[in-house]
Amino acid sequence: MALVAANHIKKQFGDVLAVNDISLSVHDGEFLVLLGPSGCGKTTFLRILAGLEHQTSGDILIGGEVVNDVPPRARGIAMVFQSYGLYPHLTVANNIAFPLRTQNTPRAEIARKVEWATRLLSIDHLLNRKPRQLSGGERQRVALARALVREPTVFLLDEPLSNLDAKLRTSARNELKQFQQTVQTSTVYVTHDQVEAMGMGDRIAVIDHGRLRQIGTPTEIYDRPADEFVATFLGTPPMNLVERDGGSLGFRPEHFLPREMLKNGSALAEMPFRVERMEYLGSERVLYGTIEGMKAKRVVTAKLPAHAASDGIRAGDLHPFAVRASELHYFGRDGRRAEGGQGVLQ
Repeated sequence: MALVAANHIKKQFGDVLAVNDISLSVHDGEFLVLLGPSGCGKTTFLRILAGLEHQTSGDILIGGEVVNDVPPRARGIAMVFQSYGLYPHLTVANNIAFPLRTQNTPRAEIARKVEWATRLLSIDHLLNRKPRQLSGGERQRVALARALVREPTVFLLDEPLSNLDAKLRTSARNELKQFQQTVQTSTVYVTHDQVEAMGMGDRIAVIDHGRLRQIGTPTEIYDRPADEFVATFLGTPPMNLVERDGGSLGFRPEHFLPREMLKNGSALAEMPFRVERMEYLGSERVLYGTIEGMKAKRVVTAKLPAHAASDGIRAGDLHPFAVRASELHYFGRDGRRAEGGQGVLQ
């Protein structure tokens, strides 16, 4: 049985359908990422799980029990917001203890839990500091500790790393994942950052315009996208899409290679590639251009090792590139994945 389940959740704000019939489950100990662009409905859905918003229709179940009318405090859920919401006049220790004091937890129990959580998150040396004396990463860990002492059934995290700089985000991402694996608390994590989603999630739920487009492991989402939106939302650069009869054909930039780099005898889709611009990114090069002979000119990208055998390729070159047939993705007129589709490139 799923620890948390959402069945056909809808949320209407006036004429706007912010969440459109989403059903999904969160398993015990799982790290589930809700991924999508800004305004797609992922935070609204998270707030519905927490009980901070009430759905227009559908059911939320925790431990098999419907909790539609259960208030947030009684759901066994702890939420960490994008803005950590620390009380500036309280010390770290008192910020962490605050939710326990509101529940009239005995003083000795509060002290035990605060010590346990701060040691786990390596902030026990910060107990007497105020939030203004902390770095962004330290504030994030204090917010996590404040949620942790409640011993929730589920953590809900709403873009908790978005206020950190790029270097600190990387280290905080690793710390957060290790922390979740240690405590084994089911976690639902909202982000618009595909790198966070791919690196942290046991499963990813991709949301767009209030709809659940696909849910699966990072490998499943990346290797077998359910539709064109998922295909192009994940990946840097995103998947190339070119028109064909009855839909489109997609291939990842790292799979679009000079013909000579692919082994002879492979089933290949060959495409003459006009290189227009190149970027050197240290360990790799990204080439931008178009496929010669197509009626509809679309920018296509190729991602190559920086010191590949094709170092002689220059901007302006027309070079034979190819993709293995096994690495092609077919999408129908409706944008959905079509297995084994056929068609002529346009």
